[in-house]
Amino acid sequence: MSGVALDVERVVCRETELAAQGVRAFTIGGGDWPLRGFVVRAGGELRGYVNRCPHAGHPLNLLPDRFLTPDGALILCTSHGAVFEKLTGYCVAGPCAGASLTPVPLEVRSGYVLVADAVDIAALAAAES
Repeated sequence: MSGVALDVERVVCRETELAAQGVRAFTIGGGDWPLRGFVVRAGGELRGYVNRCPHAGHPLNLLPDRFLTPDGALILCTSHGAVFEKLTGYCVAGPCAGASLTPVPLEVRSGYVLVADAVDIAALAAAES
C-alpha cells in the first residue's frame, strides 16, 4: 500500500472479502445516526446502497449480511419480500415496486472498498434516518 493514502473512516471492507456474488453490511460514522449500508458484488462490479427499505423504512436484512434471494440473483427485503436489482437498486417486485434503493457511491483503492470521497456521509445518513 505504499504511496496510497486511505481515509480509514470510509473503508467498507477489503475487496477480497466479497465472494463472486458477495454482499456485506457496513456502518460508517458515529453518533445516533451513522450511515448503515451494504455493498454487493454483481458480476465484476460493486454497488453500495443504504440499508433501508423504501417501503417500510427499516433495514432490508433481518440477519447479518443476509441481503440476497436464495439464488443470489437479487437483493431481498426479508421483511416484506420486495426484490431489487443488484446493479441499479430498482425494485422489480413487492410492496415498493418501482421505487429504488438509495445508492452509496463506492471506490476501490489498493484492494479496499471505500465510500467515495465525494459522498457527504453525515448528510446521507441524516436523510435516511
